[in-house]
Amino acid sequence: MNDKPAMIKVLCVDDHPIVREGIAGAIREETDMTLVGEAASGEEAILAWKSLRPDVTIMDLQMKGMSGTDAIVAIRKEFPSALFIVLTTYGGDVQAVRALRAGASGYLLKSTPRQELLETIRMVHAGKRYVPPEITARIMEHYDADELTGRELEVLRLISNGFSNKIAGQQLSIAEDTVKNHMSSIMAKLGANDRTHAVTLAISRGFLDK
Repeated sequence: MNDKPAMIKVLCVDDHPIVREGIAGAIREETDMTLVGEAASGEEAILAWKSLRPDVTIMDLQMKGMSGTDAIVAIRKEFPSALFIVLTTYGGDVQAVRALRAGASGYLLKSTPRQELLETIRMVHAGKRYVPPEITARIMEHYDADELTGRELEVLRLISNGFSNKIAGQQLSIAEDTVKNHMSSIMAKLGANDRTHAVTLAISRGFLDK
């Protein structure tokens, strides 16, 4: 009778081949897990998940087309028990909270040591959750902070691209004074001293892409 435990089936989703190769190499050396497939986009992730039914999926956030967060939402809508670990370069609280709310059980940075990634796979497979202390601290730091509205994000995105209030207003078909009001609200919510500081804070927290 074979009492050997079943291997943990892992799916890796990342649009950078070198990242996928690194994860594949790490998993290949383990005796209790196996890489069953790879995908390079959110759309591919959905198809691969349905075909392979992995135990744990390692998911990047920012990819061409559908984001990792949207892919998690789509998969868990049909398969609520699907398990995900986000592996990303984004250390801001906003991206982490969005991913965890979408259903991720783990959130790791790509600078994470190999052994920590492997242990997180085991933990998530066992039904546990894991977020590193530094990410947890950032989430708690802004726990009571007000979210930026969709319109505020649109304004801030244009300002981050160098547009003036007037041009940003033209782009959004709103008055220049309305843009100014939005910027005042944005700076208050972020605790920013000026427009440049607001953009810097928005990037560091994950409201805006780098």
